[in-house]
Amino acid sequence: MEFISVIAAALAAFAYGAVHYTVLSKQWLPVSGVKLDANGRPAQAGNMLFQFGSSFIAMILVAGMMRHVLATSGVDTLGGSVVSGLGIGAFFILPWVWMNNTYTSRPIMLTVIDGAYSIIGCGIISAVLALI
Repeated sequence: MEFISVIAAALAAFAYGAVHYTVLSKQWLPVSGVKLDANGRPAQAGNMLFQFGSSFIAMILVAGMMRHVLATSGVDTLGGSVVSGLGIGAFFILPWVWMNNTYTSRPIMLTVIDGAYSIIGCGIISAVLALI
């Protein structure tokens, strides 16, 4: 059952990511460093199967570790789980993204957009883990 909840949580956060980056694509694309063509679309998309596959595997790893952390911490309510998930996103993942973006001289808006996804995505993962 734990494996199913981890996969479901990863799928939910992955799906949210599609919405997040679609809605914010006009803000994200220019600050991400992705080269755009004359129409404002990515000039070279790369290997989409590898990109999405790698992203989903990473999401499974995050969801699996979050399940472990929540379980070993005795977090067993939806509210406690969501607060913990938001905290993991805000105080573990966002600072790491910020640090990496700072050292590569990336625009702060990239950290804001990616950081928001980290926080909300972890909140979604923790909610699904608590519900399943």
